[in-house]
Amino acid sequence: MKKLMMTIVCLLSALALSALEKWPATSLQYCDAQVQRALKVLSHGDGSYNFSKEPRNILNGDRQKGWNCREAKAEEWCSGFWPGILWMDYGMTHDNAIRRAAEGYTEVLRPLAYQPVYDHDLGFIMINSFMKGYEQTQSEDYRRVLLAAADSLANLYNPKVGTLLSWPRHVKDYGGHNTIMDNMMNLELLFWASAHGGNRYLRDIAISHAITTMRHHFRPDGSCYHVAVYDTLTGNFLRGQTHQGYADNSMWSRGQSWAIYGYTMVYRWTRDKVFLQFAEKVTDIYLRRLRETSDDLVPLWDMDDPRGKAAPKDASAAAVVADALLELQGYVGGDKGEYYKEFALQSLAQLSSEKYQSRRRNVAFLMHSTGHHPAGSEIDASIIYADYYYLEALLRAQNL
Repeated sequence: MKKLMMTIVCLLSALALSALEKWPATSLQYCDAQVQRALKVLSHGDGSYNFSKEPRNILNGDRQKGWNCREAKAEEWCSGFWPGILWMDYGMTHDNAIRRAAEGYTEVLRPLAYQPVYDHDLGFIMINSFMKGYEQTQSEDYRRVLLAAADSLANLYNPKVGTLLSWPRHVKDYGGHNTIMDNMMNLELLFWASAHGGNRYLRDIAISHAITTMRHHFRPDGSCYHVAVYDTLTGNFLRGQTHQGYADNSMWSRGQSWAIYGYTMVYRWTRDKVFLQFAEKVTDIYLRRLRETSDDLVPLWDMDDPRGKAAPKDASAAAVVADALLELQGYVGGDKGEYYKEFALQSLAQLSSEKYQSRRRNVAFLMHSTGHHPAGSEIDASIIYADYYYLEALLRAQNL
């Protein structure tokens, strides 16, 4: 196994060194150019924007090159990704026009921190907007918004179960307390708030959620269910099933990417080796299944889709995994850490190719992502969260 890993490292290193001559610098320049193009399309022509409409997708076959936008509200879980992209771009370019747009698209989300929590996606919305804004501005106002949002999110915690309730509106549908793998991503808001003046209990909730999810949300090989259902009153685990994957026992690629990113992030905040080892486990099964099912480093939307390589890809999952592994590799170190790093760099190089970048086709960064396949939604599309994690990963790669 070690010899095979080193062989792969050497091959990927040769490819990555060649690719690094062209990126991440050129890919970051490309992203900035696409942001500028998108803002031009979104603008009313006088430099103003309808900030209440946040970019979501550009569907396969759309004639327009601009983003399809949705109302910025709690029900729209992707509301924070566009302001997050703008904040990252501002951090890279220091363009004040970009900053003003970032502030506007962020500000419209403020009320969500203070109203009764709708579901777990409040974390996604606030992490990707106000937290990215705080990183660039150190705004005391933004800090207070984030603390309020964390307190609101914590109201979904059920101490009997040990996790946050993901979808309050679906408790009857699932017959109990439901927790989805995506929810691992939202724990960062609780960790961050606890470390920036919030209640210490927020950190305890996040750790409890991570431990309970680790115990019940995964199969023995490290692959995850999308949804774990618990008895609301007793806390007993009832079953694992899917919502957006192909089947209850299949590996939905984006769900596995959430696990990889999520447990890497939990280790960052806790430095508990249990979480580091688990992050490696959920990564290793993803990499093994990817080699078995895909013709490149971008996975099928679900690795068990019976159509095999004819099934749609999901570039968003590849971006999330590359992003996570560029952090995880530093914690793991040694040959395995080097393998993770070179895999991530080569994944980004592939995403930066003609095959996956949108370029002049539309104003997004990437093509070929899959949103909710069972619902027939956003299949082979440009999707805003793919762009967010792609840009975040490129910035990590640059910092290497």
